[in-house]
Amino acid sequence: MSDETTDVPGEGDIGPTDPAHTDSDVTVGDEASTDGAGESAGGLGIDDSVGGPETDGGPETDGGPETDGGPETDGGPETDGGPETDDVAAEHTGSEQLDAEAPADEIPDEDGSDGEDATDLVVATSDEAGPNELNADELHADELNTEEPAAAADVPAVAAPPGAHQLDPSNTDWWKSAIFYQIYPRSFSDLTGDGVGDLAGVIDKLGYLELLGVDALWLSPIMVSPMADHGYDVADPRDIDPLFGDLGTFDELIAEAHAADIRVTMDLVPNHTSDQHAWFRAALDAQPGSPERARYIFRDGLGDNGDEPPNNWHSVFGGPAWTRVTDADGAPGQWYLHIFAREQPDLNWENPEVFADLERTLRFWLDRGVDGFRIDVAHGMAKPADLPDMDLTKAGLLSNEDDDPRFNNYAVHEIHRKIRAVIDDYPGAANVGEIWVDDNERFAEYLRPDELHLGFNFRLAKADFDAVEIRTAIENSLAAVQSVDGTPTWTLSNHDVEREVTRYGHGDLDLGTRRARAMLLVEMALPGTVFIYNGAELGLPNVDLPDDALTDPVWERSGHTERGRDGCRVPLPWEGTAPPFGFSAATSTWLPIPPEWTDLTVEAQLEDIESTLSLYRHAIEIRYERTEFSGDVVEWYGAPDGCLAFRRGEGGVICALNATDESVPLPPGEVLLTSSPLDDGQLAASSAAWLV
Repeated sequence: MSDETTDVPGEGDIGPTDPAHTDSDVTVGDEASTDGAGESAGGLGIDDSVGGPETDGGPETDGGPETDGGPETDGGPETDGGPETDDVAAEHTGSEQLDAEAPADEIPDEDGSDGEDATDLVVATSDEAGPNELNADELHADELNTEEPAAAADVPAVAAPPGAHQLDPSNTDWWKSAIFYQIYPRSFSDLTGDGVGDLAGVIDKLGYLELLGVDALWLSPIMVSPMADHGYDVADPRDIDPLFGDLGTFDELIAEAHAADIRVTMDLVPNHTSDQHAWFRAALDAQPGSPERARYIFRDGLGDNGDEPPNNWHSVFGGPAWTRVTDADGAPGQWYLHIFAREQPDLNWENPEVFADLERTLRFWLDRGVDGFRIDVAHGMAKPADLPDMDLTKAGLLSNEDDDPRFNNYAVHEIHRKIRAVIDDYPGAANVGEIWVDDNERFAEYLRPDELHLGFNFRLAKADFDAVEIRTAIENSLAAVQSVDGTPTWTLSNHDVEREVTRYGHGDLDLGTRRARAMLLVEMALPGTVFIYNGAELGLPNVDLPDDALTDPVWERSGHTERGRDGCRVPLPWEGTAPPFGFSAATSTWLPIPPEWTDLTVEAQLEDIESTLSLYRHAIEIRYERTEFSGDVVEWYGAPDGCLAFRRGEGGVICALNATDESVPLPPGEVLLTSSPLDDGQLAASSAAWLV
């Protein structure tokens, strides 16, 4: 195959050429509470002497690269609610799973309440329950939690540490070539022993992250939450959920990460809050047209008695996007909008109070030294004023089209400009948005100089292991940012996406591992910012979990037709030869770890220079140390069918990928690193190489 070139070094060689979603009713909700965490295992000792993977040619390197400090930023996002695509039902609030096959008015409450609180919740016995009431028999006694959730605080429980600041306020461009490591906190490391990961566990593993060589951490939601969507339903955006720790522990994490030259960014969820947020509880107690309800999107229903939802919108988790409330007098009331789960009511971004509160949140976390934010559903928030019906033929779970009226409305850009103005008060801070927008021109609008620093582009993660698909994804991603001089982003997986080993292997774990290793080199050779999802560096596959272990809201809301994303969220294996592999001192973890992961532990892979972990360490180090990885231009080479090759225009590093089942000749040059050993001097099947 020859692309945009005419010269091919030799027949079949890879070489350079001349560069060039029936309605639902719910009674006024009760308060859910949050629960503390238990205790857990110690940390894995990391031996810095362990070498990198075996390479062909190129410099010999050891350990992780030296990283550059992070920007100094202040304040944190003030938002509640969760990402369109995150997990459900947390154990510490005992939330029930939603039954998507039952009428919406029969869906059990998920807040784990005992019915003794101040928000007019009606709970009936099974013989007494009416159509708009919750059935007490549907709440399991062992899931009840009577503690009150913390309301959004005006004054922090713990003041920010004196002198807290971002890592390096003088470096305002660090994010342009950084390697971010996404931590899904409940699955990373449990130091408190309750089977759920926590902030103490992250602190305990900072030595490992330093050894890996990453620049920045991205923490999935850790704010106070009833955990209907594993943290993306925020009840208090300015405090830490006890499941994960407290503000003191968070401050310690910031300080220790900064001492290791690692920045810390965190999830910001501005599209919605939890239904247990003080604002939403006040809205349920208030009357239609009240200031309290004006913070959310409440509407009268259609039809003679208002029995029909205000429009036909579906939730991205399945089921209707509207839930009807029952007023205190027992009469059916208005409907509220939730693009995600019913426990995640959408905020009304036309109300100035909403951004004012978000600004308080931003500054709260930035003042503690947070280095930036990952903005969940960054293409959400703004809604069209007339709330027009959507095309239901295009409605899908966890997806949207560019013309979907639920997302990507132009008014969202003014919100991002306001967020950016706050971020700019903290030099060195940066934000990245989750943008599910396919059109390149519309995508680029989010990356204008006064909006987001970075935008997640998921094209590479959606491409199959096929040279044409991969090249198309790369070219499209580069074109998406070119018009605004933006920085491209690259990722192969995250907490919402099937892990690359499983995706590429199609049932063959060994093949999937080879291909995932090859794609690491492709990703790392490209200009821009790289995001690694925790466990990718270990070559972890998705796990086929038993039905009774599934917690993702998608499983219930889809009527058990979609298994959801739990398979890519299984806790990490650290050491030992049996579950929970050092993740926790608890024998049972929030999702079960398969016993087959013995050879995939951090401990085992650090001792194996051919392991996927060693390959990651070595690739990251080379990417930092070699000047050949400079420049923003990608020049494509001619390559055999099923292969691709490109060169960084300024630095000159060459990346060659063989996506076929046969070995092919390498391009000329000195080999720096290969994803698999060479085959008689040739690039092996399903592998990649770096050359200079």
